[in-house]
Amino acid sequence: MKKTTTILILTAIVISFSGALYYLYQKNNESPEQFLTEKPSLQTIVKKTIATGSILPLEEVLIKPNISGVIEKIYVKGGDRVKTGDLIAQIKVVPNLSALNDAKDNIAAAQIAVSDQSRNFERQERLFEKKVISAADFQVAEIALKQANQRLTAAQKRYDIIKTGTTKGLGAAANTLIRATVSGMVLEVPVEVGNQVIESNTFNEGTTIAAIADVNEMIFEGKIDESEVGKISEGLPLEITVGALEDEKFEGRLDYIAPKGKKENGAIQFEIEGKLSLAPGVFIRAGLSANAAIILEKATSVLAIKESLLQFDKQTNAPFVEVAVGEQDFERRDLVLGVSDGIYVAVLSGIDEQADIKIWNAVSESDTEN
Repeated sequence: MKKTTTILILTAIVISFSGALYYLYQKNNESPEQFLTEKPSLQTIVKKTIATGSILPLEEVLIKPNISGVIEKIYVKGGDRVKTGDLIAQIKVVPNLSALNDAKDNIAAAQIAVSDQSRNFERQERLFEKKVISAADFQVAEIALKQANQRLTAAQKRYDIIKTGTTKGLGAAANTLIRATVSGMVLEVPVEVGNQVIESNTFNEGTTIAAIADVNEMIFEGKIDESEVGKISEGLPLEITVGALEDEKFEGRLDYIAPKGKKENGAIQFEIEGKLSLAPGVFIRAGLSANAAIILEKATSVLAIKESLLQFDKQTNAPFVEVAVGEQDFERRDLVLGVSDGIYVAVLSGIDEQADIKIWNAVSESDTEN
């Protein structure tokens, strides 16, 4: 029994020793790890932050009536270009019954006054012809009659205005004719013939009949998160892309950053505005969605490397790369870095264009497949 146990133990030891020798032999025959290298390149690096928003006119004027009524005619449509004073629409007045009744009463009272002053004038005229009264007294009666006639005419015009919105002698100044107050393009006409409109006054902003704007003066209006607002300032350049216009980029300038943010969906958003620089003849429709890249920093044609090539000292956290000095022989080079866009980083000193930089974290084929 003891002899069998001894033989088994010795056999296990021999097998283990043989396995260890085979493992060491295999490891010794493995080829050493080969590192690839990559050279720096000249890149234009842009550090930016993105804001979402839309394209809007710099100034949009809303045309509103100064009298209430019903739209009788519309002379323009969206996309038409108009000049100051061009006719936009015509309103048919729906008179207020109370005001109309008061106007009728005023006419009746003015007619009574005219009749009374006419009789008085005739009496004074006969007395003047008989030399009973002076010329001054006669002139007083004459003036009183003229004033009574004037009040009657005014009451009749007031009645016409209440009833129809205009009267004889007003011409183009009639309230029923709605005209453009600025030159530009009609963006929209939100009313139709037959719609009732309300006049613009102190208590009511009124019904919008048309919106007019100069489409050559457009701005980007958007919002940016509070985490990014501290990085930007007025005057920074913008690169604006419009979703509906593929492969088109428009330059601009950041003109406004809201001093107060608003909470939206749990985050604080700040409103920003930037004016677009449009070439002559370029037309962008108002309201299009757009993204604005706010250029924080830009370096043109600088020596750069991929950020993935960087290594960092464990103690000082200083950046460095390993540069080939022989066949699979590398040495450390400390770097001074510049602007980064998250993919490439500018190298201010430490290496030159001829440096072969070690790719220390290359992706394997299996990782690529995964």
